[in-house]
Amino acid sequence: MSNGTTLLTGRGLHKSFGPTPALRGVDMSVDAGEVLAVMGPSGAGKSTLLHCLAGILTPDSGDVTFDGQRIDHLPDWQRSRLRRKSFGFVFQFGQLVPELPVLENIALPLLLAGRGRRAMAAAETWLPRLGLAGLGRRLPGELSGGQGQRVAIARALIAGPRLVFADEPTGSLDSVAADEVMELLVSTAKTERTGVVVVTHEPRVAAYADRTVTVRDGFVVQPAAVP
Repeated sequence: MSNGTTLLTGRGLHKSFGPTPALRGVDMSVDAGEVLAVMGPSGAGKSTLLHCLAGILTPDSGDVTFDGQRIDHLPDWQRSRLRRKSFGFVFQFGQLVPELPVLENIALPLLLAGRGRRAMAAAETWLPRLGLAGLGRRLPGELSGGQGQRVAIARALIAGPRLVFADEPTGSLDSVAADEVMELLVSTAKTERTGVVVVTHEPRVAAYADRTVTVRDGFVVQPAAVP
């Protein structure tokens, strides 16, 4: 459940790719400690919305504010730094580095930040927390789909992000593994007091959220309240 502190707000977001509009004036807000599900059919604009909110894409118009600071006008290097320090990401296929063992994949955000041995020690603590004990030396190709997504969740959370963006995190999993991944993502994020935005087309996944909005044809058809 939200604690009432708004972390991220998007207002009047428009984004087109050539002549094709993907977002047509979307308003969205996410509170600290809130799990927000963004639903809609394929091609509705869900992933484009997530990428605009996360600073991966720049909207054509509208604004995105994180923790009181407008971020859509920041230069690329500042948005990249913001994503490294404050945001975590979980994608449909995990996007783990296939040549790195589990432990190094989890530690990667801290290794890229130059934390060295402390990064590996921190990664070790996540293995039992997410049911990955004994798997630290395995390569991603040796894991089940559910195990790989748990590694991706640990990687997303290890640096203590304020927000986690999950784009179809269960799309490649069976229902049992999907439930396990969502329970782990939600419970761990709640423990860490992290806001979570989950893009999904599956009602079963959206049921884990505190709040659900629906995007269709670039519009929010069940609008989120924006302060």
